[in-house]
Amino acid sequence: MASALRRRLPLILLVLVCLTPAVGPYLLWHFWQPSRYSNYGELVAPGPLPASRLVPLLPAGVVPPPTLPDSLRGRWFLVSADGGACDEHCERKLYHARQLRTMQGKEMERVERVWVVDDAAAPAARLVEPYAGTLLLTGEAASAIVRELPVPAGGRARDHLYLVDPLGNVMMRYPRDAEASRIHKDLVRLLKYSRIG
Repeated sequence: MASALRRRLPLILLVLVCLTPAVGPYLLWHFWQPSRYSNYGELVAPGPLPASRLVPLLPAGVVPPPTLPDSLRGRWFLVSADGGACDEHCERKLYHARQLRTMQGKEMERVERVWVVDDAAAPAARLVEPYAGTLLLTGEAASAIVRELPVPAGGRARDHLYLVDPLGNVMMRYPRDAEASRIHKDLVRLLKYSRIG
């Protein structure tokens, strides 16, 4: 009996090794849930944003292009929804988005910033120069975007910074007054492993 088991042991081990990729994830998913995730942002059920027109934040007198240039398609976007008057919290989000893009170094061209103006106010003039290059969305298109942003119960889209993937899906939400250094770690990881943008 022992010699028969000894002869079959290599075959049993081989079958177990071959089954591990198929059975292992199933067992992990149902019997072991991690108590912590490595990402800082809160993952949300991905949903596409409506197609819209984004224009760069430009100095007065410069005519923006009518639609998002093809060169910007397939990028990651940091999206901030705020009023045109832009209070201190809004300005902090714009600043963080600019810095986060810059911190990506040679990968910075893969990340863009979008400011969705969710009211009728025109963007404050004091923000044009320091945040030049931030893409601006206003009017009905902005309202459509704000309606699609995932907001926790009792919260507002203005409280968060959102990350949109290159396919146009909102995938992550950052809390009010989020730590830029931790968002940076999320972005570095996503840009390292992403094959789509």
